[in-house]
Amino acid sequence: MEKTNLGIATLIQSNNASVLELNFYSTFICIMLVLIIGRLITNYSKFLKNYDIPEPVTGGIVFAFIFFLSSYYANFTVKFAEDIKTPLLLAFYATVGLSADFNSLKQGGRLLITFSIAVFVLLVVQNAIGVGVMSVMGENPLIGLLGGSITLSGGHGTGAAWGDTFQASPYNFSQATDIAMACATYGLIAGGLIGGPMANYLVKKFNLKSDEVESSETSSDEAFTSPQKVRLITSDSFITSLSLIALALVIGNAIDYICNFLNTITTTEVVDKATGAVSKESNSILSFLDSMPTFVWCLFSGIIIRNGFSSLNIHKVFDREVGVIGNVALSLFLAMSIMSLNIVELIKLAVPISVLLVVQTIAIILYVRFVTFNICGRNYAAACLVAGHCGFGMGATPTAIANLQAVTNHFGPCKIAFIVVPIMGGFIVDIVNALVINGYVSMLF
Repeated sequence: MEKTNLGIATLIQSNNASVLELNFYSTFICIMLVLIIGRLITNYSKFLKNYDIPEPVTGGIVFAFIFFLSSYYANFTVKFAEDIKTPLLLAFYATVGLSADFNSLKQGGRLLITFSIAVFVLLVVQNAIGVGVMSVMGENPLIGLLGGSITLSGGHGTGAAWGDTFQASPYNFSQATDIAMACATYGLIAGGLIGGPMANYLVKKFNLKSDEVESSETSSDEAFTSPQKVRLITSDSFITSLSLIALALVIGNAIDYICNFLNTITTTEVVDKATGAVSKESNSILSFLDSMPTFVWCLFSGIIIRNGFSSLNIHKVFDREVGVIGNVALSLFLAMSIMSLNIVELIKLAVPISVLLVVQTIAIILYVRFVTFNICGRNYAAACLVAGHCGFGMGATPTAIANLQAVTNHFGPCKIAFIVVPIMGGFIVDIVNALVINGYVSMLF
């Protein structure tokens, strides 16, 4: 084995194979190239624009195929410095928590509650379908969770987070992140394809009409998509927002450490007198809390900080600024995760993943038609919520907003939908999804 230090990387050569291990700086350059190339490709592709495919996904897939070809045909592998991944992921989830303003829930009223019921039940259904289909096919049930609410209702961020978790001990599922990225990308496309047509079908079938009048004032959807009209980002405010994120990371990691410590000291070894086998028993609540990934605690820490500071009149979180920081962290994380996809392993699982995603697509079409639409009132607002639910139930909140805009531009305004959908897709579904996923993981392992 021969090692050559190239300054920004180390080249390792042995047995007709070469491995290029990049350091932090060269890894960072690759991440930037992924984002820039992804932006260029997206800008020139109407399809990618229409279905809101994230730039890190586009660029990451291009680089993943390049690295795959170099590995397959030239035995040349590239390895990245991955120390940056975890801080970026935790920072993103801290911003999700800091965006969770409980006061905004009042705007949604009763419809937010009924819509929440439909959304929360779908999380359980998606995972039940995922685990069930994989069990019938004799595959790892973790594939079912990754092709369930983790990626379909959680998107790329949640998929990447749980992918990293499942790759580590005690799960040791090496293809987890690859599968998560593939399912999340499919979900984005599918969510955009089925949302508008489903709402269109319901509006025409039941002859639904908007009872609102177009206003010359800034609408709620404009306020959601153009918050820059409200306040400018400055260096002082940016530092303050970074400080809140850092505080959420410290608290989240501290909670994770405490849960692990308490679970460890309360776990006892029990010896079976008949067989002599040794097993471990621990407090079920502490064991459940200890199994929570660190990013979940960072999310909850962000919620506590946001609403605690607000209720005590200490500080009001700058939502758009926190969102910008979170989007940057997520983009960097996704770029690194996707460009290092193991395409060979992904191809091996193409059949079970394809079957699962087809079943999930049929399931959400039936679900929003007979559950979401009915429980939300069978009116025009309910039809708009169906479009939104398809958006973030299969993809992400931007897809949901795009679906809503397409429907309301065609059939008329629906102010309440533009209030309820961003609140639900922006942070509530992520909070509940984390609990639902952890519950399934605890039952399966």
